[in-house]
Amino acid sequence: MNQSHKNKPLNRHQEEILNNLTCWNKKALLQNIYADYYNLINGYINREIPGHIIEIGSGIGISKKFINGIITTDLFPNSWIDIVCSAYNIPFKSQSVSHIIAFDVFHHIQYPIAFLKEAYKVLIPEGRLIIFEPYISLTGLLAYGLFHPEPIGWKAKIDFSGNPVDPSNYYAAQGNATRIFLKNEASELLNNWKTIALLRFAGFSYLLSGGYSKPSFYPIFLYPLLKYCDVFLSKFPNIFAVRCLVVLEKV
Repeated sequence: MNQSHKNKPLNRHQEEILNNLTCWNKKALLQNIYADYYNLINGYINREIPGHIIEIGSGIGISKKFINGIITTDLFPNSWIDIVCSAYNIPFKSQSVSHIIAFDVFHHIQYPIAFLKEAYKVLIPEGRLIIFEPYISLTGLLAYGLFHPEPIGWKAKIDFSGNPVDPSNYYAAQGNATRIFLKNEASELLNNWKTIALLRFAGFSYLLSGGYSKPSFYPIFLYPLLKYCDVFLSKFPNIFAVRCLVVLEKV
């Protein structure tokens, strides 16, 4: 299936969250990989900026292990979630948030303009929006297209309307961050933002870990070697990159 979205019960999100939590608790390799990802994110958090640090779509809530003081949010009231809300209605006062983190969430946001407007509203001046997403290179196209259940949506129309029609729909298009932030398909979305970072990097250490849905293809003691290989392959992002980090600052 190569559709960008399809109407499905919203409880599919919750099913995925519970399955991911079971996998996370059993898989030390995955925990190490995500510790490095969040360490990268921590490097773009400016603690001198006052305000709340919040995460949109926190899923199983692992960000609490890596980012001090983070406020977790999600669509479902699980015990590790601080606030239940959607990405289109963030319940914080205007200019009261210093950082918004969206880890593997942006490709589930069907109306990116509405989300960016809401993020802009609650962020203080110089507040940051940190987005961590799949990247669609040649490797990414093969890996996510063949082995990941969510669609890439590479040719699908992105809905740039400002008002969500039905924010409860299940939506996924893994290529959206690549298209919007790195292929400049909608550069006008970023008129009120300063780009702090656009990083693309290889992630064979993650792909071969099996992620949340498949068994690992290598033992944990080989993780440092796989990381070294990723550093080298990241020099050729159009071929090998499978992850991207986008950091925007409110101006």
